[in-house]
Amino acid sequence: MKIENTEAQMRKGILEYCILSILNNGEAYTSDILKELKEGKMIVVEGTIYPLLNRLRTAKLLTYRWEESSSGPPRKYYSLTEKGEQFLEQLERSWNELTQAVNKITKK
Repeated sequence: MKIENTEAQMRKGILEYCILSILNNGEAYTSDILKELKEGKMIVVEGTIYPLLNRLRTAKLLTYRWEESSSGPPRKYYSLTEKGEQFLEQLERSWNELTQAVNKITKK
């Protein structure tokens, strides 16, 4: 078994939480989201993030607006909806409970 596969699954499972947390600070363009994820050592490719953003939008957790760009095509800026803010609060509680449980189990 390769550690890389397990690490990838762990990152994939927490990616929604990370994206919603980034957008909780204000609206963002996809490349801004990717930049923040990379700065946090969450390496994600565009092919992964676009379907996830679309799924979050379909679930009404995100919304977006188009903005004209002086250097190319219009840009789509994402932001949290009220439902997205509530979901993020639930994720934060779940994450805290999970990390406490894992820490309790793994620290001897």
